[in-house]
Amino acid sequence: MSHWNNLPQLRLGVYPTPFYRLENISRIYNKSIWIKRDDLCGVALGGNKVRKLEYLLAEAQKQGCDTVFTTGGAQSNHAMLTAACVARLGLRCVLILKKRGVTDRKGNLVLDDIFGAQVEFMDTDSYEDIYAEMRRRCEALANQGHKGYIIPVGGSTALGAVGSTSTLVTLFTGFLIGLSNGINVLVARFYGARHPKDVEKTVHSAAIISAVAGVALLLIGLLGSPAMLRLLNTKEDLLPGAILYLRVYFLGMPALALYNFGNAVFSSIGDTKKPLLYLSIAGALNIALNLFFVIVCDLSVVGVALASAISQCVSAFLILRALTRVQDCYALDLHKLQLDPVQAKSILALGVPAGLQNAIFAIANLFIQAGVNSFDSLMVKGNSAAANADGLIYDCMAAFYMACASFMSQNYGAGRPDRVKKSYFISLGYSFGVGLVLGAALFFCGPAFLALFTTEAAVIDAGMKRVAVMAFAYCVSAFMDCTIAASRGLGKTVVPTIIVVLGSCVFRVIWVYTIFAHFHTIPALYLLYPCSWTLTALAEIAYFASCYKR
Repeated sequence: MSHWNNLPQLRLGVYPTPFYRLENISRIYNKSIWIKRDDLCGVALGGNKVRKLEYLLAEAQKQGCDTVFTTGGAQSNHAMLTAACVARLGLRCVLILKKRGVTDRKGNLVLDDIFGAQVEFMDTDSYEDIYAEMRRRCEALANQGHKGYIIPVGGSTALGAVGSTSTLVTLFTGFLIGLSNGINVLVARFYGARHPKDVEKTVHSAAIISAVAGVALLLIGLLGSPAMLRLLNTKEDLLPGAILYLRVYFLGMPALALYNFGNAVFSSIGDTKKPLLYLSIAGALNIALNLFFVIVCDLSVVGVALASAISQCVSAFLILRALTRVQDCYALDLHKLQLDPVQAKSILALGVPAGLQNAIFAIANLFIQAGVNSFDSLMVKGNSAAANADGLIYDCMAAFYMACASFMSQNYGAGRPDRVKKSYFISLGYSFGVGLVLGAALFFCGPAFLALFTTEAAVIDAGMKRVAVMAFAYCVSAFMDCTIAASRGLGKTVVPTIIVVLGSCVFRVIWVYTIFAHFHTIPALYLLYPCSWTLTALAEIAYFASCYKR
């Protein structure tokens, strides 16, 4: 469970922006060197400042502000992008810039005027002088019935810094989700086999492993945040706010790990209502605490992070309390907490590969993005807009993969091979059907969907080229992912992970540098998805069939 997305955010840019390989520098240094092309985000001349402005201006709107103040040097990119984004929102923008170096209206100053910003200069080297003037202007506006919002130089507030932490948050929460998959499968297997002692050992071992994992991530977040954020090239002016946000957010990691543990146990025996109920309660509490900490206490993103940590603790408490009150073999008894070496090894063997699988797909998609980058900027923007459908459709299909692993493991443990096969085919049918229906809806409603992320007709047309190929390809991935879940349900994880690496990473890289390099068309690039899914699915199905026969 993660409440990171509850932070107010506007969609001003077209994301994700592409990675671009620097061929000459890579050749000189014999390293593969890439840059992130945030200049292609679709706002004015682009830049990573737009990511921060999406959060800052969302807060400005939430507070009911009608005038936005910011500052910088005379040719400040941040000031220019602020003017562009504020104009798009229909608000008033006042830029109070340092006078040093101003000779005439050129460069970004011309764009500031085009975007309708009120540009003023102060003959000072101190931003504190400019901030004092901004505060005075805000007080004057308040007396006139208006409300101003101040964005510091470069947008360097803690709120703007949150965008720098999303990669780390996603990475670590993804690992905990993968770990919980291993717990889910193992508990389901022993529960279906009616081995109450093994269920008991697994549940209590899993509780300890989850708690240790959560504490480990907490320590990593508290001690390693500065190093990790610098590794991600976080701007120096953003580091203090980003570090503070991560450290507060990571206080909830042990609770998040324990909630995922409880969710895995309940889901393994077929009870998904309790986890949903507790998650809903925690979500409502998170919203309320966000409003209190951010608006009443003026804690900005520290308040958001604190609200997330508290709500995660509440959800963990509720689900653990429910487990302690269960009258069955999967009940949690604090007096019986003990790490069983055999069960612990099995949990890690099942959970760690599942967590690594997300990273493998990310690496493969890096090379695909390099292929997208070889087209013009319109195609890059269109691809970024259309890619927003991926997560929506994949997540809906993934619900059946988890159900597949749980029910297959239960029936496998119960010695019911007929139901093992039946669970696989039913899950496969549902996931394929969901992918087909949602893909078809995306195909026929593609322009309307893309219009949620961009207003440029040319970008929508470019995005539809991706949609035309992908819309009816999503359902193909069900054969791969559902079979991987099925193998996991039988306790097999290493070989399926190796097959995914070969089929969804190595094969895609080879495709990009051979078939796509030869034809260099959008269909030639995107066809690698259904082709790699088909190839991987065939290998996964063959492996699953051999395991099932044994």
